[in-house]
Amino acid sequence: MFHRKSPSTGPGSPTVHGFHDKATGSVQYVAVDEATRTCALIDVVQDFDPKNAATGFESAGEILAFVEREGLEVAWVLDTHPHADHLMASAWLAGRTGAPNAIGAKVADIAALWRDYYNLPEAFDVKRDFTRLFADGETFRLGEMDVRVMLSPGHTLGSITYVMGDAAFVHDTFMHVDVGTSRADFPGGTAADLWDSLQAILALPDETRLFIGHDYPPVDDREDPAWEATVAAHRAGNPHLAGKSREEYIALRQERDATLPLPERMLHALQVNLRGGRLPEPEADGHSYFKIPANRF
Repeated sequence: MFHRKSPSTGPGSPTVHGFHDKATGSVQYVAVDEATRTCALIDVVQDFDPKNAATGFESAGEILAFVEREGLEVAWVLDTHPHADHLMASAWLAGRTGAPNAIGAKVADIAALWRDYYNLPEAFDVKRDFTRLFADGETFRLGEMDVRVMLSPGHTLGSITYVMGDAAFVHDTFMHVDVGTSRADFPGGTAADLWDSLQAILALPDETRLFIGHDYPPVDDREDPAWEATVAAHRAGNPHLAGKSREEYIALRQERDATLPLPERMLHALQVNLRGGRLPEPEADGHSYFKIPANRF
C-alpha cells in the first residue's frame, strides 16, 4: 500500500500515517498520540473482490503489522460512516486488538433506510455491533489527546468528523484540494447538508490538517495519491468552494452527482458495514450470503 506520514507538530498534535487502498481509492489512517504511543485506526478497509464475492483481511493485517513494528498500542477502531465503496474491517480489528470500535450515532438512522432497501426488517443491530455510537459534540480520549466528534452529514446523513488537535479526519466531505468535494446523492445525503458540513470544517483553524477519505489519481499532472491539505489551502483553492455561493455549490454538486454511477461495491458493502464489518449470519450450510435488491437503484 502507498504510505505517507504526516508528523506531529507538537504536544496535542497526532502523527498521522495514511495508507492508500488502490482497489477502492480509500485512505486508511493510523493516528498516533506520541506522548503515549497509543493510536486509533480510522476507516480501515476489508478486502473484497466483487467478481466472486470473496472477502479477506490481508490489507487490514498489513496495517496491524505496521502498528506492531512501530510499537504502538491500538486504543480505538474508528469509522466515519458506513461506507458505500468498501467493506469496513471494524469488527475484525476490534477482535484482534481488543480495542472498542465506534461510529456516529446516526448510523442507526442509516440502518433504518437500508432495512427497507434490503427488505430485512430485523437486520442491523448497530448497538450490538459497535462498542460506541458517538453523538455530535461528544469527546473522548486518545492517549493524552482529546478527540471531538463533529456531525458532518451530506455524503450520508450520519457521517462524522474526528478532530484531534490540529488534525481532522473529514472522510467523504472534501476530496483533495485540487479535485473538489465528495458526492451527496446516496440515500439520506443532500448537497445542501454537505455544503453546511464543509463550511463547519472550514471554520476550524487555518493550520488544521484535513485528512480525506479518498483519492483517485492521476489528476492532471499528479500521479501519486494525496490526502492531506490545510483548512487554509481548501478555503483558498478548492475548485468546488473557492468563490462559490451556497446556491452555486448545490447546483454544481447536484449536476455532477447526476453523472456518477453507483459504486461497484455499494450493495454488498452496506449490508456488511451496518453490521460493523461482519458478513450476514451463516445459513444452514455454514456459508454467508449477500442479498442484492434488484431494480431499486
